[in-house]
Amino acid sequence: MSLEITFLGTGSAYPSPARGASALVLRREGQCWLFDCGEGTQTQLMRSHLRAARITKIFITHLHGDHLFGLPGLLCTLSLQSTPDASKAPVDIYGPLGLRSFLWRSLELSHSQLLFPYTVHELVPTPDQCPPEEFKDFSGWDRGEELPQGPPGRVLHLDPGEDSYLLVEDEQLVVRAFRLFHRVPSFGFVLEEKPRPGRLNVQKLKELG
Repeated sequence: MSLEITFLGTGSAYPSPARGASALVLRREGQCWLFDCGEGTQTQLMRSHLRAARITKIFITHLHGDHLFGLPGLLCTLSLQSTPDASKAPVDIYGPLGLRSFLWRSLELSHSQLLFPYTVHELVPTPDQCPPEEFKDFSGWDRGEELPQGPPGRVLHLDPGEDSYLLVEDEQLVVRAFRLFHRVPSFGFVLEEKPRPGRLNVQKLKELG
């Protein structure tokens, strides 16, 4: 399995003429996975060798603006480059609780309609992930409101035994989120490659002693 990492932005708080806000792309098996999407990420993508249309998963570490203000714009640009296809697999977006509402409201208020499906998988934080005065419980944010066109997706809780959140698992790797401690609930992501059994010619080894 080959993995390639491209840093699109390493700036803190805001972008600069020569340095974008937080964004990183991992390229794997022809797919691109985007980690954080600060302001200007799509411009950085255009300057890179990467193709934005290959983004299949997006991971947001936390809900500070310098890590996600570029996301609605990127999704809209991807939509402009797309054609309607009901059979297309959705873009999976992972991030803290509240991300689904942020995206839905941003796209709804800007009258933006995406031509491709997307799902939002929200991670439920624990109150001890940030100072008590900064913790906001978004679990009832949309209670009582109908989101008829809101994106589908899972709500993921911490697995106490693993002290992490299981996000993705396939034949080659496992992706988990773990808690970080910041001013607001934050998450890090771990990609762990599964063991690959070797191929040995047992008979040949015996012949060679």
